[in-house]
Amino acid sequence: MKKTVAREYDYKLLKAAGEDLFISGNVEIRRPLLVSAGCHIAIDSGFYCTVGAEMGDYVHIGPYVTVIGGAEGRLVLKGFNTIGAGSRVLCASDEFLGAGLVGMSPPEYRDRVKVAPVIFQMFASVGTNVVIHPGVTLAEGSVVGSCSLVTRSTEPWTIYTGVPARPLRKRPSRAMKAAARRMGYL
Repeated sequence: MKKTVAREYDYKLLKAAGEDLFISGNVEIRRPLLVSAGCHIAIDSGFYCTVGAEMGDYVHIGPYVTVIGGAEGRLVLKGFNTIGAGSRVLCASDEFLGAGLVGMSPPEYRDRVKVAPVIFQMFASVGTNVVIHPGVTLAEGSVVGSCSLVTRSTEPWTIYTGVPARPLRKRPSRAMKAAARRMGYL
């Protein structure tokens, strides 16, 4: 039986790449010189990214995640983060309020565009098929359940669900912080 080896992304294209990094060969990173990846990262097949990104250590980006916002957009993953399969992270978006045309219209005729970074603080994660709007900060330890819409920043160590996402309950932090501390991260 023939052993197949997973095709990987060319890490030399990135601004910075740490050790123990796996990026599937089936991804599209439109601006790789704006992307820094830390250590112990896995980025699965189908990832599509148009923004600058800074990824800390221990990050998993599931299959078919989309991060859009162009050269001005920015995604920050501080570490110990997961973005579940099929999620969408918007680092820029037309406002769609009728102030002008949307999409690829000439700039002088365009609607206002909100460009703001999306930030995942340490231990923050989202489930599958979550949509995150520009300017959202997922506070330390906050998590968002599958199929939720995040339009506002979250509170630390809180579980969110729904459309729009609302707090469900608090999340314990002691075990995660203790493990990270033993690993030398806190």
